[in-house]
Amino acid sequence: MTRTIAAVLLVVTAALAGCNTVAGMGQDISKGGQAISDSAEKAK
Repeated sequence: MTRTIAAVLLVVTAALAGCNTVAGMGQDISKGGQAISDSAEKAK
């Protein structure tokens, strides 16, 4: 029983950490795309 609870907690923790990492990466990519878009608009 204790091992099951520990395994579930480990999986939940890993899932939450993964979600935060992916969300942060998405924000970084979005900011990079916005910077490129802004540069292209200025070059027109």
